[in-house]
Amino acid sequence: MPTVPTVPLLLVDLEAAYAAGVEAGRGGALWRLAEPGRQLDSNLVRLGPGAAVGEHAENDLDVLLVVLEGGGRLDGPEGGLELEPRAVVWLPRGSRRALAAGPTGLAYLTVHQRRPPLGIGNLGSLRAAVAAVAEGGEGPCLLDRVCPECGRLATEASARYCSRCGEALPARDGRSN
Repeated sequence: MPTVPTVPLLLVDLEAAYAAGVEAGRGGALWRLAEPGRQLDSNLVRLGPGAAVGEHAENDLDVLLVVLEGGGRLDGPEGGLELEPRAVVWLPRGSRRALAAGPTGLAYLTVHQRRPPLGIGNLGSLRAAVAAVAEGGEGPCLLDRVCPECGRLATEASARYCSRCGEALPARDGRSN
């Protein structure tokens, strides 16, 4: 069992991590909390100008989203919210949402309870996908819906970004991320 620190630790300078991502032209997750023994997950995500995270729901966890830089829009079934720096949004578990960056892009931090690793007991998404195939639905290969960074399976066939960490999902034939 990993040792859990008993004193606060400075984990990252978010401004420096963001600047390095911008300089490198990177989008998606620029930083993530990865310390052993933690009970939280957190990600620094950058969306370039006009980039979007398609509609999705986080069925298991509440998520806190803190806008750090830029702006954009968060849309859900009940309407939309304009996002600007220092906005803090609570996304209750089960809520459907889509996120779109404005003309200057959008940088935000997400914080949520740590998700247990994938295992045989929590593969409900995979079972649902297999059931869809049995009914003549999606094709059996779901690799384009598995996040290359954190391994989460996107439950929506149209997802382009991981709803857990914000990383772009692998490109499908005829589609670019």
